[in-house]
Amino acid sequence: MPPEATSRQAGSDRPTRLFMKQVGMRRMMYALIPVMLTAVYFFGWRAMAVVAACTAGGLATEWITSRRRGAPISMACFVTCWLYALSLPITVGWGVALVGVVVAVLFGKEVFGGFGRNFANPAIVGRAFVYICFPTALTASFVPAFKGFPAGLTRWSLASSNELPAYLAGPGRDVADAVTQASPMWVAKQLGPETARRAAGIPDMATGSIGGTYRAPGGERLLAAGSMGEGCAIVIVLAAAYLLVTKTANWRLMAGAAAGLAAATGLLRHLLGFDTWTPGQLDVPPLHFTLLAGTTLYATVFMITEPVSAPKQRPAMLAYGFLIGFLIVLLRWRGIFVAAASFSILLGNMAAPLLDMAAKAWRRRAERSERGEVAA
Repeated sequence: MPPEATSRQAGSDRPTRLFMKQVGMRRMMYALIPVMLTAVYFFGWRAMAVVAACTAGGLATEWITSRRRGAPISMACFVTCWLYALSLPITVGWGVALVGVVVAVLFGKEVFGGFGRNFANPAIVGRAFVYICFPTALTASFVPAFKGFPAGLTRWSLASSNELPAYLAGPGRDVADAVTQASPMWVAKQLGPETARRAAGIPDMATGSIGGTYRAPGGERLLAAGSMGEGCAIVIVLAAAYLLVTKTANWRLMAGAAAGLAAATGLLRHLLGFDTWTPGQLDVPPLHFTLLAGTTLYATVFMITEPVSAPKQRPAMLAYGFLIGFLIVLLRWRGIFVAAASFSILLGNMAAPLLDMAAKAWRRRAERSERGEVAA
């Protein structure tokens, strides 16, 4: 029975409750709360305001569309809004954030009939839309993370500060300099991964405490962190463990993605030798840099595991994750965008039905072969 059918009173087109109860989505929200709090710690309370604004915009969009079907708002809408908001830089404009979340909910899910009918991950649809339409807002306005307790817990944002923190201050630098800086992945593309690794070491990238300086043509420049939710790898890994233990996320999707990342890195970097940087072209960095320096880990844990747009057959899940992981490395290496995760997931979403069909056909062929052997 469709979800909306259970939400109606007899003889009425109005839903009997406002929200659709979804245990899996509630657990996903639990997993995202520490990521959200980490974003506040490193970037200030504006992070929570961006999440709140995106949540309000997404819920309003789903309420307007779902009430016409007599259906309640799905709890998955909260997950979509939070995932989308945490994938944005802290300095994103309010208009850009709201446009993206409306596109995510409306064109990523509601036009297909609501929850359970979307072919693509709605949060990725919104993120890819604003990335293409507003590239400057999404790529050229990263800021360094606050360091040292209480970090951003007593700040609104670095952009609203009157002066730079001591660890960023230097001759001729002001707050405006810190709001236009490159993330480690962008530094790697422009100046080489070795420069990025010297600017942000593994401990900094693992904890999300990314903010310092790096040597560039023309002098020393500031290094910024990435999007709000991607910074602290430790918190994301703990969230992944929770999702796997509670069986909220399917381990095959994560394992397939990890295998795809490792296979692409091994093939391109170690076997084919694409590990020499040239200006403007990112070489194939080591696997740990790929996982820690960009949105890869965040996307693997929270985006690739979205159950509706992923395949349903077990072999197809592994192939789906592998395809996306492989594409992330490939597109980041050869593409003009470093945000390859979004486009890789969208390509994987489009391939998911074909992978399911292939898995079913393979299983039927195996069953026929087994029956033939038994008959013989």
